[in-house]
Amino acid sequence: MKTKNTAIGMGAAFVCVLLALVLDHDSIAKFANPTALILVLGGTVSLAMAVSLGKNVPFLPKLVKTALTGQAVDTSGLCDRVVHLATVARRDGTLALEKEISDEHDPFFRRALEMLVDGRDAETVRDVMGAEIRAMRRRHAAGSSVLKKAGGFSPTLGIIGTVVGLIHVMSNLSSPSTLGPAIAVAFTATFWGVLLANLFWLPMGDKLVRLSEEEAEYREALLDGILAIQAGDNPRVVQARLLSYLPAAARSAPPMHPADEPSTEAGEAA
Repeated sequence: MKTKNTAIGMGAAFVCVLLALVLDHDSIAKFANPTALILVLGGTVSLAMAVSLGKNVPFLPKLVKTALTGQAVDTSGLCDRVVHLATVARRDGTLALEKEISDEHDPFFRRALEMLVDGRDAETVRDVMGAEIRAMRRRHAAGSSVLKKAGGFSPTLGIIGTVVGLIHVMSNLSSPSTLGPAIAVAFTATFWGVLLANLFWLPMGDKLVRLSEEEAEYREALLDGILAIQAGDNPRVVQARLLSYLPAAARSAPPMHPADEPSTEAGEAA
């Protein structure tokens, strides 16, 4: 998932809306209603911040930044890394992986390696690391729900803005010639509410959901690989298990280098 795809896609959708207005011979200036923007955008941000404040939910700006710039984890790189560890463990034993721990920057990966080196049984590793994956899913779900809720607040505030505008119009019926333009201005609030919900808040919420799913899949693949190493599986078997987590187009793994293959004696000793 490319970093710029989300921003480019949202920007392109907004440009399409502007082009539609121009081709329909509408003046874009008619939609630049400061009152409507303050009500819809300001109100939505305020409500989103209200539901995002909490020890387990990131602050709204951080959620937006993650949605716009977040990248999917590299599962293919994980496959190469775990196969290397499986080779070392099969050739030299799991204690030889202790020196690999300091080279690992991912806290989840590092913790899994520590449990492997410490000789924890498979059930304990699966329970502890599985609980961490489930906790991550809950945190991410709370974050993405904030942006999705913002996508619900925005149209509602737009309708409120339109109702307020129509009340103002109906209270000044002395000039019938101004009714049409006044009603049109009132509906700009609904326009901005629906636009921001579908071109900004909801796409970012869905992006966070997708990022969370891919990170959870990455961690599940990692856990599967660690458990395979613990079981003493051949590196080729470990590779085959991890490749099952990749898309079909990315499963053509290169053959293992002879230097990565465990020796016959080591294999028999294992």
